[in-house]
Amino acid sequence: MSSSTLSRRAGLPALVAARRSAIPRSAMPRTAMPRSAIPLCALALSAIAAAAAAQPLSDDLKNSAGALRDAALAGTPAYDIVESLTMEVGPRMAGSPGDRAAVHWAVEKLRALGLENVRTQEVEVPHWDRGTLAVTLLGDNPVPLAATSLGGSVGTGEAGIEARVVRVTGLEDLRDRDAEDLRGRIVFIDKHMERARDGRGYGETVPVRLYGAREASKLGAAAVVIRSVGTSENRAPHTGTQLYDLSIRRIPAIALSAPDADLLAYRIAAGAEPVLRIHSTARQLPPTTSANVIGEIPGREAPEEIVLLGAHLDSWDLGTGALDDGAGVGIVTAAAHLIGQLDAAPRRTIRVVLFANEEFGLSGARKYRQMSDEDFASHIVGTEADFGAGRVWRISSNVAPEALDLVAGIHEVLAPLGIERGGNDAGGGADLRPLRTGGMPVFSLTQDGTYYFDYHHTANDTIDRIDREAIDQNVAAYAAFAWIAANLERDFGRLAVEPRESR
Repeated sequence: MSSSTLSRRAGLPALVAARRSAIPRSAMPRTAMPRSAIPLCALALSAIAAAAAAQPLSDDLKNSAGALRDAALAGTPAYDIVESLTMEVGPRMAGSPGDRAAVHWAVEKLRALGLENVRTQEVEVPHWDRGTLAVTLLGDNPVPLAATSLGGSVGTGEAGIEARVVRVTGLEDLRDRDAEDLRGRIVFIDKHMERARDGRGYGETVPVRLYGAREASKLGAAAVVIRSVGTSENRAPHTGTQLYDLSIRRIPAIALSAPDADLLAYRIAAGAEPVLRIHSTARQLPPTTSANVIGEIPGREAPEEIVLLGAHLDSWDLGTGALDDGAGVGIVTAAAHLIGQLDAAPRRTIRVVLFANEEFGLSGARKYRQMSDEDFASHIVGTEADFGAGRVWRISSNVAPEALDLVAGIHEVLAPLGIERGGNDAGGGADLRPLRTGGMPVFSLTQDGTYYFDYHHTANDTIDRIDREAIDQNVAAYAAFAWIAANLERDFGRLAVEPRESR
């Protein structure tokens, strides 16, 4: 699909049309036009340096970023990019044929969108095969349960597992149990996740998924089943990575949908001693090769200095990865595309990195971090889109204290999008963690995650969950942020270096 096809939109909301009427038509990026046809809102680039001494952002820079922001609200190719990825490629689990197809798709798409220096960086990734799974609640009237294997889980063997269920309310409760009560049993970890706009309930609940199997195995359990880490109320179980300790016997790790977890909890509360039968053919295969995909809008004065926009290309295999993280791919590539259509290049290079294998352990992020000290020092700032496609409602930073005035200036430009200012403790995104801990400043443009975990890691993570206007608001925020960061005369300093993560 061509970039001109991607950019077509049917009509404009009255509010957007009103905003556009206040902006010179020549200032509006149009995705189907060549760069030379798009003047940049009376941007006198030479004036930026002179004004920087008086204020953190010059009026020219604020005005040009505001014009880019408002033009993005009128329509971007972001939705169409996600649609292409999810409909033409589909699921993209690390090591799978879909993963390899996604790398090829991404190379072609970045080129079609006008990014330059498009290339791949090979990454070794794990390769896990989900196989088949059947979980049945036994009794006079056996009930098949809606369940899914957690990422990396071992299978049960041909004979399967049949055992009584013991319920615990979380990892603390599990660790306090007597091994004699759990030996040979199936441990059911029944911990609910709370819904929140900032997604904080996920961080509070996900340790159950990550560490439940290893903790249950220490106490002699035969398998572990968890209430899905998510907020969905339907029978769509949530998958996700779980982490074995290879010095401990590995046991199958399964997630139940919320209604099926409710059923199991009800039976136990009523005094029953339910028995589950589990049969899984999940298996680990030898590692294989994937790739980070990289493209750029080269800078005109300091092309060696990098403003990084990240997202991850891989997804889980139950749905098509529209929210996690097709939306991020669409947001950052559309933002770079819009900037690339301007008649003047940014001062610094804007680099898009579509990371391999975020879901199974940040292999792509770790590979990208393996660069020279000189190359790493050239990374001025970064941000990642990896929280769906809800509207951005907060911008947080993690910059040197002397750069906080720049953050205030950026927030001033983003505030008309309904974005509030957060603190100076941003994480930047999972794939940026190895860069942030090395000292690179980061920003988080936090999306509304109220409903994100209804679909996250489920079969329902599909393109119909994305609203066009909401994803365009994301592009508006990311494009304005990237344009400002790439044109500042100053930078954001460096962060204190944290201990390097183990490889």
